[in-house]
Formats: sequence, C-alpha cells, structure tokens
Amino acid sequence: MSTSAPKVKKESKNKIKVEFDRTPLKERLKAKFLNTFFFQSVVVKIFRFIFLLGIAYVVLYPFFTKIAGSFMSPEDFVDVTVRLIPKNFTLDTYKAIWTDLKYLEALSNTLLISLVCALLQTFTCCVIAYGLAKYKFKGNGLIFLLVMLTMIVPHRTLQASISLNFTYFDIMGIFSFLSGGASVGIEGIDSILSSIHILKYPGGINLINTYWPLIIFSITGLAFKNGLYIFMLRQFFRGIPDSLEESAYIDGSGDFRTFIQIILPMSVPMMITVFLFAFCWQWTDSFYTGMFFTNPNKAPLVLSQIVGIPRSLDTDYAGQNMYEAAIKNTCGIMIILPLVILYTFLQRYLVEGIERSGLTAE
Repeated sequence: MSTSAPKVKKESKNKIKVEFDRTPLKERLKAKFLNTFFFQSVVVKIFRFIFLLGIAYVVLYPFFTKIAGSFMSPEDFVDVTVRLIPKNFTLDTYKAIWTDLKYLEALSNTLLISLVCALLQTFTCCVIAYGLAKYKFKGNGLIFLLVMLTMIVPHRTLQASISLNFTYFDIMGIFSFLSGGASVGIEGIDSILSSIHILKYPGGINLINTYWPLIIFSITGLAFKNGLYIFMLRQFFRGIPDSLEESAYIDGSGDFRTFIQIILPMSVPMMITVFLFAFCWQWTDSFYTGMFFTNPNKAPLVLSQIVGIPRSLDTDYAGQNMYEAAIKNTCGIMIILPLVILYTFLQRYLVEGIERSGLTAE
C-alpha cells in the first residue's frame, strides 16, 4: 500500500498563489522570511561565504605580498609600518630586471621555443591519440601502456642516457655511414651540419646547445608530459561517434583527409587545452633547457635563467635579505606574467577542453 503524499494539482497551486498574493504585505513578508527554512539558508550562505573568503585569502595573500614587494624601495623593507602598500613606490626593480638581466631577449627565446614545441607536440599527440583511439591493431594496448609508462618514470632517472644520446646522436648509424662518404663527401656533410649549427663527432653528431633535442622530442611525442596529452586526446577521440568517419569514407574521403577536415575541426577546444599545457610547461621548464644548453656562450637566454640580482641595484641595506628576496620574487612575476595574460584570453577553451577530455567525473 502506497503511503506517499498526494500530489498537488496545478489548479490548486495557482489557487494558493492567488490567495497568497491577496494577503497583506506584512503577512506575506512574515510568511516568507520568518521561518526555519529561510534562517537555515541564510546561515549556510554566510558560512559558505566566510569559508570561501578564507580559502581565497590563504591562496591569494602570498601573491599580493609579492606583487606589493616588487614596487617597494629598500627603505620600505626596514620600515615596520609598511605592510602591503609601499610608502616609496618605485619601478626600479622592474627596470633593472628588464635591462641588466636582458628580460626582452629571454622572453623572445622562451616564446620561440615554447611556441614551436607546443605546436609540434599538439599535432603529434593528436595523431598518436587518434590512432590509439580509432584503429584496432595488434599491440594497441601495449603501446598505450608504454605511453602511460612515460608518465610514471621520473625524467631525472633518464637524464644521463638522454644527455649521452644527444651528445652522440646517430639513428641506426646513418650519420656515421654518411660521414664515411657513402652518398656525399665528408666535406659536404660537414658543411650541411655546420649550416644548422651542429657539430659532428666520429660516433655521431652533437646536438647539445641547439634547439634540435627539444624539436626531436616534440615531433616524436616523447617530450615532457606528452603521455598525459596523448591520454587526454585519446579519451576525447573515443567519444567521437564512428558514424562521422564512416560517412566520410562513404563519400570517398581517406583516413588522412577525414582526420584533417573532420576530426581536427571538432577537436579545437581539446587541442587548445593541450597547447596551453605544453606551452606553459615548456615556458617554465628548467630541466631540459639546463640539460641541453650547457655552454653559457652558446645557450640561448631563457626566462628560467633570469632569476637573480641585477648589478645596478644596491642591496647593501639593513634589510638586504628581504630586499633580495623581493627582487627574485619580481623576477618570478615577470616570468609568469605572459602566462597569466594567455590564460585570461583562453581560459574558456581550457575549461571546455578539460570537460571533454574524460578526466572529470561523469
């Protein structure tokens, strides 16, 4: 026997509403606000506001202090009355970083490296992920397992082997074979390699202190965090209906054309998400750039290398430690500022791409 409460008909609801509207304003306000449900909702909203405000304070306060410290003069760091608002506002720290530490040169080099690597990684990971998601072949699961393995193995455990591999880079002995004069002369090989700033050794070619290791890693899908990008894109491609590709095949479109003209346009939000991840991780990378660029005279200046004390700033004050810490924090602010601007304009695509990647709970 059912014990559920009887449903209120639509006509009864309308009748109750009309009668409520006809009651005096004082009675309506009393019925609306002087009840247990209203007080409970108010308490919950106040608690939620205070809780979120506390979290925002804990998260944002360190950023506010660093930003405020970047505009302080050395005198402000020994003044106990100065907290977040500087008394002697100055831009000397920013000017010194811009000129002494060659910020513009580092910004240009980092932008070039990050942009090229991010574009190559995005397209390469799209191709790999699409093949793993849509093509059934022997060894598909094993390859995907190896992709996941790249996310688990610490990169520092491979540092020595990676460095040696690119110091004496040789694919299946090809460069040693060409250096022997098989197809072109030794002088021809030397001139070709020297034109792209590569040194040749008897055991291969030296790619250290060039952009080529980063480019090769990006093209082959082995760069930093590429396993994560492949996983995200694979999850996205698996959600695309097979009927779209079947329709394209019926119309005479091949695999490559279907991928370029149908799949990629549908994947723009996901590709932007992967591009942002690749760009930002390359932007703040110090592990690979420090490993591949070992000669300061040949290595390009990147943003991760400008954290230091400019020579034009006099730090010989009573608050020297605090002042030098503020200078280094200002370097960090100038490093991440382009990323903040980038995220400001592309955050909508980032959220949309993460929602479509399959990483969130359904």
